[in-house]
Amino acid sequence: MKQPGIVLINTSHPGNIGATARAMKNMGLGKLCLVEPKHYPSAEATARASGADNLLAGANCFATLEDAVAECELVIGASARGRTLPLPMLDPRSCAELVQQQPDIERVAILFGRERTGLTNDELDRCHYLVQIPTDPDYPSLNIAAAVQVIAYELRIAAGAVEKPDEAEVEYASMTQMEQFYTHLQHTLVALEFLDPDNPRQLMRRLRRLFNRARPDQNEINILRGILTAANRKTR
Repeated sequence: MKQPGIVLINTSHPGNIGATARAMKNMGLGKLCLVEPKHYPSAEATARASGADNLLAGANCFATLEDAVAECELVIGASARGRTLPLPMLDPRSCAELVQQQPDIERVAILFGRERTGLTNDELDRCHYLVQIPTDPDYPSLNIAAAVQVIAYELRIAAGAVEKPDEAEVEYASMTQMEQFYTHLQHTLVALEFLDPDNPRQLMRRLRRLFNRARPDQNEINILRGILTAANRKTR
């Protein structure tokens, strides 16, 4: 079964990594990615995995989130709270259905942040959507492994319930291509004197949200880069 990657960022407690591996294996998921874990490998992680040792052994470790999602076409961040610049919000079921509709599910990543503080604004900038698990507002905090278990369950249900769309030939721009586009866009906006680098406010963050919602494909991102190149030639 094709499946998305579960990405844990800067996890401080190794037991949570093991418990996450167990939750994933319960639901048939096997693609675990770790970004800068505080303590890993760890005997405590292995103990909490309770038989999901193979997931820990096969986990990919990355120094940065950028490396972890470089080839991804869709990135979804798990968040327990709203944000100043809101991203499109999904519940776990609609998140799972969206994942199953993707042309290449293996190029999807679902991010889970730090135990205490979750995802940073910079990490959210790399997300196309947020997924939020509905909880009692008086006590909304979920353990990471519990949150992964909920999402993994919905992914398993959706895998057998959602039909693939006809647009299976679409090749969306990868996150590496999107980051190259954002760098190109920022340089062009500065050259056009539309963006003041000394007082950028939140312009680039808002533009990121705009293009992340649009999710350009390979041809579209090439067209956008061509427009920026032409604009740069005019400024010179």
